[in-house]
Amino acid sequence: MKPMKPFEVKIRVRYAETDKMGYVYYGNYATYYEVARTELLRSLGITYRQLEEDGYMLPIASMQIKYIKPAFYDDLLTVRVQLKEPHPVKVDFKYEIYNEKGELLNEGSTLLIFINEKNRKPTKAPEYYMKAVKKLFSDE
Repeated sequence: MKPMKPFEVKIRVRYAETDKMGYVYYGNYATYYEVARTELLRSLGITYRQLEEDGYMLPIASMQIKYIKPAFYDDLLTVRVQLKEPHPVKVDFKYEIYNEKGELLNEGSTLLIFINEKNRKPTKAPEYYMKAVKKLFSDE
C-alpha cells in the first residue's frame, strides 16, 4: 500500500494564541492538529458531526509533540497531516507544521479510537469512513 499524500491546511497565528515571549503558546498546537484532521476528514466528505450523529466518538488516546522552532503572531502556518494507515478501529495521524519560510517548526502525532457512544467501548469505524480513507492510499 502506498503512503498517503499529505493534506495541508493554512492557519494564521492570532495574537491571543501567543504567550508573553511572543511565541505560540505550546498548548495551541493541539488545536492546530485538530483543525488539520477535521479538515482532512471534511475533504473526504466526512464530518465529526456526522460521526457523532451515527453514534461514534473519536477520543484521543495519545498525543506526541516535538517542538523544534517557535511560531509567532501573524505567521501563516502550513499544517500537514497524514494518516499512517487505514485501520478499522484506530486513527493514527502524523503532523508537521511549517512557517512561511518552509522551516519545520513542530511535528507530532495523535491516536484516536472509534468508540461506540452507547456502551463507550472501542468499535469498528463505519463503512463509509473506511471506504473514503482507503482511497487516500490507492492510485485512484
